[in-house]
Amino acid sequence: MRKLGLIGGLSWVSTRAYFERINRYVRKHHDPRALAPMVIESLDFTGIPWPESNDDWGKVTTMLTESANRLSDAGAEMIVIGANVLHKVYRDVEAEVDRPFLHIAECVGEKMKEDGVHTAALVGVRSVMTESFYRRRLVAHDIDLLPPRMSDVDALERIITQELMMGKATRDAERTLKSMFTDFERDGAKAVVMANTELEQVVDVDANILPVYDCTAIHAEAAARWIIGDQ
Repeated sequence: MRKLGLIGGLSWVSTRAYFERINRYVRKHHDPRALAPMVIESLDFTGIPWPESNDDWGKVTTMLTESANRLSDAGAEMIVIGANVLHKVYRDVEAEVDRPFLHIAECVGEKMKEDGVHTAALVGVRSVMTESFYRRRLVAHDIDLLPPRMSDVDALERIITQELMMGKATRDAERTLKSMFTDFERDGAKAVVMANTELEQVVDVDANILPVYDCTAIHAEAAARWIIGDQ
């Protein structure tokens, strides 16, 4: 098996999700006794009041670049960034690290294209939903994304950053997401792209009005396939 470098997410919930999903896949598809070879670095972003300014994102880029290089020095042969929003600076980080990276939105776009899904709604934190760095990767795979409604953006930002990243899942959040997904279907979406790791706490991806593409699950599975040499 090949050795993966994982830069942890913005919360311990995200990092745990990646570690668990990767190891479950490796045990199921490689060896039930196996433990995926990984080096993990958990970063503390609390000192950065981002995403308030480009200066803040510059600090994030530096943190991620230094982290990826440390993982490379520790023997990682490929790097995964365990957070959707951090892919905003993906290109800048990738350019400074002598290791390949696995982009989360590319993995999701390829999966949706294989499934023949061409119209979807994107949910996540504000920058993921409203900026181009994530959306353009999906559009490049012939996926038409519904325009974000600012009421949804505000609600999701609050739920994710003030509740779920603290490990607090509420019934109100579950109801908000279900109502949102119902509106997406009425607006013509054929699927929902769940571009936030923490949302799995309040979204049942297997029992929803629309198919849900869990970006974390898809990304982690792609990483696990790489580890065991299936891609």
